[in-house]
Amino acid sequence: MNSIQHIFNKKENNLLSIFFTAGFPKLEDTTKVIAKLSNSGVDFIEVGLPYSDPLADGPTIQHSSGVALRNGMNLDVVFEQLSSIKETNKTPLVVMGYLNQIIKYGEDKFCQKVKDCGIDTVIIPDLPMVEYENHYQQLFEKYGITNVFLITPHTSEERIRKVDSLTKAFIYVVASASITGVKGEVSEEQIAYFKRIQAMNLQSKLIVGFGISDNKTFTTACEYMNGAIIGSAFINSLQKGKEIKTFINSVVNK
Repeated sequence: MNSIQHIFNKKENNLLSIFFTAGFPKLEDTTKVIAKLSNSGVDFIEVGLPYSDPLADGPTIQHSSGVALRNGMNLDVVFEQLSSIKETNKTPLVVMGYLNQIIKYGEDKFCQKVKDCGIDTVIIPDLPMVEYENHYQQLFEKYGITNVFLITPHTSEERIRKVDSLTKAFIYVVASASITGVKGEVSEEQIAYFKRIQAMNLQSKLIVGFGISDNKTFTTACEYMNGAIIGSAFINSLQKGKEIKTFINSVVNK
């Protein structure tokens, strides 16, 4: 059982995950942000690996990646930072990156570094399922790593059920067929999509991402799914220098 499954054993609903980019706003901020998020009661934290061509990310997260890269962030630095808090951090971490980063860094080296940081869950949005089944599933299992798959409003039922059969942590339910970013209220079309997924009675836990930004969108998402991930809105808050705990409290309405 991985760290994310342990969370669901303690809390099945209204889970809040926060995404941020490692090395943003400043290179040394990675561990500081994690500590403050952990102290704010976030259920798990998604650490983004800065990348020059993040295909799933909107302008806010792209900007944060660019800043982090200019700050000098790379995989060696982020793994060193994450390893330094392995014994003190109590909130599960998920690493989010892209397939080219893994290939360029070295597949086994990447997996070993993830494991050495005490992390057991990754999100690789551009990893094709066929590649996962033919190669990466065995590789990840060798290092005790679980992969999180994404589904969108256009994902077929057949594929969703295949994802469900391969899932050990949670399914990332992309709220809209677009890139990340703050998009306002949850639409009726999105609610119909959530209800359709809910009616499939999948075995996996469901976490919504893309466009979740505040208490209203978080609460609405949690009516249909087990929880939600907030990224762009949090990064905007970070950039403005707002207190992390204040932002989290505003989302969970404390």
